[in-house]
Amino acid sequence: MDINFECTMCGKCCQNLKLPLSVDEALAWLERGGDVQFLCEAVPWPDEPPADNLQAQHKRRRSFAASSGELPVRVVVVLAASFDGPCPNLQANMSCAVYEQRPTVCRIYPAEINPFIELKPEQKECPPEAWTPDKPLLMSGLRVVDATTYELIAKSRAADVSDALTKARACLDLGIDAAALANEGLVVYSPPGALTIAALKRARDSGDASEDGLQWKVVSNRRETVDTLTSIGAAGVHYVKTDAPAFDYLGFFPASP
Repeated sequence: MDINFECTMCGKCCQNLKLPLSVDEALAWLERGGDVQFLCEAVPWPDEPPADNLQAQHKRRRSFAASSGELPVRVVVVLAASFDGPCPNLQANMSCAVYEQRPTVCRIYPAEINPFIELKPEQKECPPEAWTPDKPLLMSGLRVVDATTYELIAKSRAADVSDALTKARACLDLGIDAAALANEGLVVYSPPGALTIAALKRARDSGDASEDGLQWKVVSNRRETVDTLTSIGAAGVHYVKTDAPAFDYLGFFPASP
């Protein structure tokens, strides 16, 4: 099936987002006065997966190794520009105030960066007229055929890989050491902008980020998950919202006491 697309500048895709950013993009966003969060998840990793397990290899490339107690894990950290309501760069005429410097993920939209997620127009915010057959061809079958979009997706995936250890070092610097169990939720840290800028710059410029000895806690809002993690030697934490949390937790399932 062919997918045709052209932006109609409706502005619907620029609302209430957590936009994934590279390290360099996060620094630019922060320096313009925006907010950046650390979204953290941990994947139990007792053994290396076979090379033909493509989804596991995708996770491995964009993560760093750590331990949670006795359990080996891989931690995925996403730096995200976070905002409620319209993007701070969205102007009244629905144009982008930083169009030439906009993040890669904005340039790629509506295509998917994750190779295991299929683009489905009905799941996007864009109006029907954005997808009519007279619009430029974006995808044919499951393959991106727009050359610019294809190159940007490759660039984004490469940044995921090259930034992984920089994120590990920045987290260590900022005292970020908790991640949600993968597929159950996300742990969200929102450190002050100035501290984040300093930590990211030190991490990016130091060149000595290491995976050795990193210890992370694995968080869930489900008691049964925490009990299972603890039973296999992991440092499991049951998330209960407090008035002054060290981090927030976005759960994909209802909490259990």
